[in-house]
Amino acid sequence: MSYLVLARKYRPKTFTQLVGQSHVVQALTNALRSQRLHHAYLFTGTRGVGKTTVSRILAKSLNCETGITDEPCGVCAACVDIDAGRFVDYTELDAASNRGVDEVQQLLEQAAYKPVQGRFKVFMIDEVHMLSNTAFNAMLKTLEEPPEYLKFVLATTDPHKVPVTVLSRCLQFNLRPMAPETIVEHLTQVLGDEHVKADVQSLRLLARAARGSMRDALSLTDQAIAFGNGALAEAVVRDMLGSVDRSHVFTLIEALAHGDGALVVNTCESLRHLGLSASSLLEEMSMVLQRMAVYQATAQSAVSDDPDPDVQRIAGLSQLMPADETQLLYSICLHGRADLGLAPDEYAALTMVLLRLLAFKPTSGEAEKKTLKTAVEPVKATLPAKDSDFGVQWLSVVQDMVKAQLIQAMTRELAMQSQLMAQADGVWHLQVESESLNSASNRERLQLALQSLGHAVTLQVAQGPVQDSPARRITALQQQRMAQAEADILNHPSVQRLIHEYDAKIIPGTLRLLDH
Repeated sequence: MSYLVLARKYRPKTFTQLVGQSHVVQALTNALRSQRLHHAYLFTGTRGVGKTTVSRILAKSLNCETGITDEPCGVCAACVDIDAGRFVDYTELDAASNRGVDEVQQLLEQAAYKPVQGRFKVFMIDEVHMLSNTAFNAMLKTLEEPPEYLKFVLATTDPHKVPVTVLSRCLQFNLRPMAPETIVEHLTQVLGDEHVKADVQSLRLLARAARGSMRDALSLTDQAIAFGNGALAEAVVRDMLGSVDRSHVFTLIEALAHGDGALVVNTCESLRHLGLSASSLLEEMSMVLQRMAVYQATAQSAVSDDPDPDVQRIAGLSQLMPADETQLLYSICLHGRADLGLAPDEYAALTMVLLRLLAFKPTSGEAEKKTLKTAVEPVKATLPAKDSDFGVQWLSVVQDMVKAQLIQAMTRELAMQSQLMAQADGVWHLQVESESLNSASNRERLQLALQSLGHAVTLQVAQGPVQDSPARRITALQQQRMAQAEADILNHPSVQRLIHEYDAKIIPGTLRLLDH
């Protein structure tokens, strides 16, 4: 006998065997027990969550020779034939390849005849959203008032494309994506029955790669068994999936927490030489950062019964990185995956994504003083600084001038793009990179504006490199606010529900901050 793949061999044949869809099972079993049966059912959900399987179990429940039951016997002629796909009164139509009105009319013509073998005729239309508008219109009347012996079962991965006239005639059930823990539990049972050795981490990798689809999880498991020569180990499964070892993830997060840009760049280069997926790295980082954020929010150091062997390392990182940076890096990693495909070099894009945190990372007090000291060094001998936090003071002064409308156009740009380097004896020393902004007229207007605010000072503006300016601070602040807003929206329970249930996505670049 030829080998039967795991996804087919372990396809549920009763409601009790169906994994991860208890809400659907409960509703259908209660309806079958009380025989309060609807004439049309619509099952929605992503691929591999059990839509077709539920349809076949329902057909067996309606036609089992023991009677209408929520526990079909599985051994009578009707149950066996439905499982084998040869039951004359159960018809499956794939709307992806049979979407025209002619195919639907041929199906509906069978509705005029009573069941030949079973108690009910069951018409199952898979991927029903693919039907043409004409085909939908052709089936509306029969769908609304079918013969008492006819049941419609519709299935779709995209219910939003199904006309509301069809939706309103159906009893709708949304089959949820499987939780990784549910998939791991089921794979453990399946591999035990198959006498295949597997470690927990390999199963966790397969569960995450399946993205909520039990069928995909079983297909990947089949592939992993062949790849690992009959056994599953973490290293083998990582190699098959192209997943990144978590040690690289921990190294990168620790480097980012310490602001070590050189280590970030070197680690990315190492991953490039190993040929690992940049997208997989960002995905793994997102998972670790999410766990870190949970520990930070709940003030937990670790969970003792957590099956993840890296729980202590993740808990340690959660104490190393501030909570706001964790949220920012999480958002950067999520949106960075979309940026990878836009760059000509995937790993150059990855490096830029990770260095983005360092660009937004607030400098510590000591680091800020060191930066300021370096910037002021050329004029320090003759112009000793009395205030070590000039970017802050100059930003406040510039904002006051802008609010009072004392500076406009090029004068405003000179103020926004310059850096206050030192103050001494009534003289403020600014530095600006653009030579065109450093004109006599701009300097004169800016000095008059300062005097209007009560700053009786003389301005001296030199041309040179600028490390800190009002414009740069405002841009960095807006970027931080945008990243935080994106993270808040993405983590909102309503948004998470839409993503989880309907595979919804936030289109990058569509969010806007509102001015208060």
